[in-house]
Amino acid sequence: MNRDTLLYPLRNTSHTEADASLLNWAQNSVVGQRQQLHQPQNEAALQQLLRDSHGKVRVLGSRLSPGRMLCVQPDDVPLDLSALRGVLAQDAASVTFAAGTPMQEVYDTLTGMDRMLASAPGVIAIQTLAGAMATGTHGQGLQQSSLADEALRIRMVLADGSVREFVRGEADFPAAQVSLGSLGIVTAVTLRTGPFRLFSCHKFAASADTLEQDLPAWNTQHAMSKAWWFVDDNLMHVWNADEASAEDTQAWYANQREVIEHGDNADSSLNDTIDQTLAHMHRDTQIHGKGGKQFRTVTRFRDFTDISGDIYQLFCRGIAVPQINVEIGVPLAQTPQIIRKIKAWYAENKPHMHYPIILRCTGASEAWLSPSHQQPTCFFGFVVYYADDGSLSQEGLHFLSEVEKLLAAEGGRPHWGKYYDPQRYAWREIYPQWDAFRAVREQLDPHHRFSNDYVTALFD
Repeated sequence: MNRDTLLYPLRNTSHTEADASLLNWAQNSVVGQRQQLHQPQNEAALQQLLRDSHGKVRVLGSRLSPGRMLCVQPDDVPLDLSALRGVLAQDAASVTFAAGTPMQEVYDTLTGMDRMLASAPGVIAIQTLAGAMATGTHGQGLQQSSLADEALRIRMVLADGSVREFVRGEADFPAAQVSLGSLGIVTAVTLRTGPFRLFSCHKFAASADTLEQDLPAWNTQHAMSKAWWFVDDNLMHVWNADEASAEDTQAWYANQREVIEHGDNADSSLNDTIDQTLAHMHRDTQIHGKGGKQFRTVTRFRDFTDISGDIYQLFCRGIAVPQINVEIGVPLAQTPQIIRKIKAWYAENKPHMHYPIILRCTGASEAWLSPSHQQPTCFFGFVVYYADDGSLSQEGLHFLSEVEKLLAAEGGRPHWGKYYDPQRYAWREIYPQWDAFRAVREQLDPHHRFSNDYVTALFD
């Protein structure tokens, strides 16, 4: 198997739920066998399982991450914690959820309580709470950071079956916030909450000529900002969101708490660019006609309008489609010069663009292994969708590889739950608390029961 196939594996299109093997969500890696899977019904059963077993342990969660993060060997103990879900406790300022609760359920529950998290949601909400935290899942907006930064307490079953509760303010709490599943098995998380608020999102198209100045300005001036960079056409599609007016709030409630669309005239200024992007995607995936979900991720930009709604309605709008997704976070202060370098590189090489570059910025994170640790960060996201036969556009993958090389050279930190080339990163240099995290891991899991090939390559 060549290196590109290891980094960007092809998709198994013939696998069915009746097969003995377990694949990750994208169906590009075998992560274990169904007969190996354990499904403890509560924390006590999980504790007993750890006491009675001896193999390495891995929680599979929603299996959204690349297969190398989840790989399970024949003697290992893979876990399905889907029974551990729902609200466990609440008070005026926080809600405690079982760790296997899907993020969509977390968001729906909080909305029903007229509460919300300070952190903006990730794009897709089918992942579990513990999995989303462990990989550093984030949204957009400099006034917040990752989901893990909203945790007040993290309850974890350790390798010997004992329970440890990490509390915000303790010296090793930042290790537990983003842990890659390598410290123990999270069973419950207490999240701080705030009053429910609504937001209005202004959408517009703009030239990328002044993106170096515009991107920091959008993020400084607005509560949340997200942008898509159509490099071929030198155009931006931008969403800037701020707290909704009293009038928009009243209209939202009158509309049965559904999203409000503003204006009778939709903006069609991006339609030609959208058609060109769709043509590239159809060629790359060799899917004819309108195609499937992956094409909806682009067509939603056609004839766009401003909208108002809650934070989850506005930003948790991802369409779950198997893909190779690379996302690299770079220091916000260096982002203008990095944009200039990308422009110069593009002008020289004219690479094939499969999908627009996605730009999201967050505030600094407390978590030691968060890509935004100690620094406001701009995340550059890149996507290549699978063809129906499980193949990938080689031109699209070449673009991913080259742009990752550029961002890694600028001190970029990859999103743990997405694809990246580990050879491009000197972990100790880009993570100031790398050795501190390793020390906590050695203390809590001295026999490395929560390790696998992926974790071993990182820390050992």
